[in-house]
Amino acid sequence: MRDHTKLRAFELADEVAMLVYRVTAGFPKEELFGLTSQIRRAAVSVPSNIVEGCARDSEADYLRFLNIAFGSLRELHYQLNLSKRLGFLPNEDSSLLEPKVAETEKVLNGLIRALRDNL
Repeated sequence: MRDHTKLRAFELADEVAMLVYRVTAGFPKEELFGLTSQIRRAAVSVPSNIVEGCARDSEADYLRFLNIAFGSLRELHYQLNLSKRLGFLPNEDSSLLEPKVAETEKVLNGLIRALRDNL
């Protein structure tokens, strides 16, 4: 079993999830069961799938969960962009989140590529 706490991808994904909860607290109340919920679910899905993948025995399963995490991260990226365009996500919050999401994408994608090359 792999230790997810030693992965930079997990650390970044966890930071993104924490930031997402902070910035979405200010979203309109009518979005609580809409976009706010979707964004939070996608944000939590990223580190959760990394953790679950680390608990799997096979490299193929590990890679599959990392790919799911990456998909959730791309989904989150779109949802944050949409929130910004709708006026729910202020520029100062966006400027905190966007670089962190981009860095997480790069690190997670690098991990996925490295594992794919070893299969």
